[in-house]
Amino acid sequence: MSRRRAPAVALLLAAALAACAVAGLALGPVRIPPGQVLDTVLDGPGRPGAFASIVWDVRMPRVLLGAVVGAGLAVAGTVLQALVRNQLADPFLLGASSGASAGAVAVIVLGAGAGVLGGIGVPLAAFAGSMGALVAVYALARRGGTMTTGRLILAGVAVQYVLSALTSLVLVLAAHPDQMRSVLFWTLGGLGGARWDELALPAVALLLGTGLLIALARPLDLLLAGEEGARTLGLDTGRFRAVVFVLTSLVIGVLVAYSGAIGFVGLMVPHAARMVVGAGHRALLPVAALGGAVFLSLADLLARTAAAPEEMPVGVVTALVGGPFFLWMLRRSTRTEGVAG
Repeated sequence: MSRRRAPAVALLLAAALAACAVAGLALGPVRIPPGQVLDTVLDGPGRPGAFASIVWDVRMPRVLLGAVVGAGLAVAGTVLQALVRNQLADPFLLGASSGASAGAVAVIVLGAGAGVLGGIGVPLAAFAGSMGALVAVYALARRGGTMTTGRLILAGVAVQYVLSALTSLVLVLAAHPDQMRSVLFWTLGGLGGARWDELALPAVALLLGTGLLIALARPLDLLLAGEEGARTLGLDTGRFRAVVFVLTSLVIGVLVAYSGAIGFVGLMVPHAARMVVGAGHRALLPVAALGGAVFLSLADLLARTAAAPEEMPVGVVTALVGGPFFLWMLRRSTRTEGVAG
C-alpha cells in the first residue's frame, strides 16, 4: 500500500515544488506579484525590464540550485541510512559535508591544486574531503564486525570536530577578508552565490547519481535484511558498500562545493519519506529527492525573508529545524545494539 501511494505523493511534492519556486521568485527585498512572475518566466530570459532581470539573473539560479542541493542531500542521506542500517545517518552528522567543506576551503584559501585543476579544483577537493570523512567515520564506528548507534554518532561528532578545527586553521591562515567570508560561507551554507554558469555540474551530479542509485535499489533493499541475509541472497556487501560510498561522496562533494555545508536535510527528509511510501528504495529515492527539494526551497525562502533586508545562511535555518528533530529521533530510538556490518 505504501508503494502504491508513491506516484500520488510524488505528484503532490512536484506541485509543492512548483509553488515554492514561484514563491522564491516572487518574494525578496523587491516583491513581485505571482502573476508577473509567471508572465516573466513564460516570456523567457530576453524580456526587458527590472522584474525580468531580478527573476532571471538573481532569483532563478538560486531557486534551481536550492532544489538541486536539497534533492541531492536527501538522496544521499537515504542511501547512507541504508548502507549503515541506521536512520540517524546523515551527510552532515557523518562528517561528509564537513569533509567536503574542508576540502573546498583548502583550495579556495590556500590555492592547493587550483592552478592545475582549474574550475574543477573545488569540486574535486570537496569530493576527496567527503570521501575521506565517510571512510574515517565508518572505520571508527565499526568494531568487531558490529556498528552501534552510539559509536556511529560519536565517530561522526569526532570527525566533525577535527574537520572544523582544520577549517578554523585555514581561516586563521586566510590573508584577505574576502577569503574569510568565503570560509564562513562554506561552514554555514548558503545559496546566495548561485549563478547560471555553475548550475550544470550540480544538476548533472544529481541526475546521474540519483539515476544510478535508483538502478541499485534492489541491492540497497537487500541490505535492510541484514549483512548475513544480503550475503545469502548473493550480494557482495563489502564491494557494494565501497562503490556506493564513492558514488554518494561524489554527489555530496559536488553539491557542497556550490552550497556549503547544509545540515539535517539528509536526516529529516528520508525519515518522513519512509513513513509515507515505505522502505523500498525504488519508490523511496524519487520521493525523498522531491521532498528534499521542497524542504530546502522553503528553508532558503525563510532564510532570505525572515529578517529582511538581512539574510541568514540557509544552514542556520535547517539546523534550527533539524537539531530538535535529531534529538527527538535519538530519544525515540531504542535500538542501541550492534548492527552486523
